[in-house]
Amino acid sequence: MSPSPQRKPKKEKKPPWIVRLLRRRGVRLSHRTEYWLGWAETIVEVGIIFLLTINFVTVRMTVPTGSMNPTIAPGDSFFVDILTYHFRDPVPGRVIVFWQLEEMQVTAVEPGSPAALAGIQAKDWITHVQYPTIGIGGEPVPAVRTADRRIEAAQGGELAFVVLREGVGHKELSVSVPDGVQDLRGLGIEYRTRRERYVKRLIAVGGQTVQIVGGKIIVDGSPLAAVAERTYWTQGAGMQYGIAPTHVPRGHYFVLGDNTMNSYDSRYWGFVPEEELIGAPFFRVWPFSRFGPMNGYWWSSL
Repeated sequence: MSPSPQRKPKKEKKPPWIVRLLRRRGVRLSHRTEYWLGWAETIVEVGIIFLLTINFVTVRMTVPTGSMNPTIAPGDSFFVDILTYHFRDPVPGRVIVFWQLEEMQVTAVEPGSPAALAGIQAKDWITHVQYPTIGIGGEPVPAVRTADRRIEAAQGGELAFVVLREGVGHKELSVSVPDGVQDLRGLGIEYRTRRERYVKRLIAVGGQTVQIVGGKIIVDGSPLAAVAERTYWTQGAGMQYGIAPTHVPRGHYFVLGDNTMNSYDSRYWGFVPEEELIGAPFFRVWPFSRFGPMNGYWWSSL
């Protein structure tokens, strides 16, 4: 009969690091004190993990407008998952959060530059015929990257700039774009911007064609199932995109607000560059009556 295997002695659990530190310094502690110090260490560790998560994995956002009613109401507060879309592409039908350019003002113009020769001045606001949209070359500019790409594409030609100048109003100027110029600074324009976080529903991605037909969303010839029960408005002044078949450029997104008659979205200013994507709302913390996962996370509704 073979001898029964001997059980390995259990490793003694190490006391909390603060207890070990105090012992090394010759401090005598009661069992009760060591117990509570252990709990304190656990709370600190959980707090550190929470702070790291909040700062590097999520963003807290509160919505100021009703453009996403009834899905997201004014005053709703939620956490945004900023990690997932680093590993996979967003799917049409989901709600996303992104940066939107709200203001662009010229702060300085280099003497003798193409911008100076065209008459652009410091303190001019770069705007668009459909105010308050920002535009360059007659097209809306929802991001600085969009402006730079438009300038790069116009090398050797000219671009129309609409500026808003104090005491003058709107003024349209034509700026020559020399070969090799790739951005606003290449034209001699120094500027400041203001961006806001927007939350909208992703409708189509780069390479797809989108159109609103009879209030329904058609993507690549088929209804978008995720929003099949919604009706979208197409009669507002200034709507330029999605009314007729609209091809979404590669590396861009077409987005709409659920509150279609009160949403400033891709119908007005075009496409969101993928570099401006922040993430997706995933957990609502306010109001408490709607507390919990959202936007398809953990089996929640879209």
